[in-house]
Amino acid sequence: MTEHGTSEDATQFWNQRYGEKDQIWSGRVNQQLADVAATLTAGTALDLGAGEGGDAIWLAGQGWQVTAVDISETALSRAAAAATRAGLADRIDFQQHDLSTDFPPGSFDLVSAQYLHSPVHFPRAAVLQQAAAAVAAGGRLLIVDHAAPPPWAKAHQHAADGDDNSDNNSENGAEGHQLPDLPALSETFQSLDLDPAQWAVERCEEVERVATGPDGVTGTLLDNVILARRLG
Repeated sequence: MTEHGTSEDATQFWNQRYGEKDQIWSGRVNQQLADVAATLTAGTALDLGAGEGGDAIWLAGQGWQVTAVDISETALSRAAAAATRAGLADRIDFQQHDLSTDFPPGSFDLVSAQYLHSPVHFPRAAVLQQAAAAVAAGGRLLIVDHAAPPPWAKAHQHAADGDDNSDNNSENGAEGHQLPDLPALSETFQSLDLDPAQWAVERCEEVERVATGPDGVTGTLLDNVILARRLG
């Protein structure tokens, strides 16, 4: 599908989306992020599209100082409460930003964009370029996308008159929302326009993972993973 709408539409969409349930995502860290971050020395991290805070809280628990960004006030409020319950609120700075118009300042040892898809207006390529620019020398950029819809998405799409949405820990709670466009791995990588003199690409691949869908059915999901280290 084609993205549509304005920045105001996007804010309204995501606040409404999070307002539908007390909890949308599983609360667990995304697997690809955990696998990568476990190999790194903890430092500063930027979590783009932080949602209800599963990734940010996990990173903070591993010793990272995290800036967690989302467009939705509702999501950030839940994330902050979860961080407080986990005793990690002092390690996470939750910030509301519409990344299409307002990118957080600073540079970071790890910039993470996990399933940063949207069915409403979102200049994704430009945002990911800004994400790359926010990586400190020696730091990593990690982008993880859905390579294909979850195997259960079509059934839920039909059940809800054509809707499913994807994102953070998407296997739990994506039912009933429209599928966004899923760019190919090559398209996302090329849009970054990484200068080989400044970047070492450590991973650019499609990988499988096992996940549980909203009806408790286990299936194999495909992820696109891009991991690049800024030289210097």
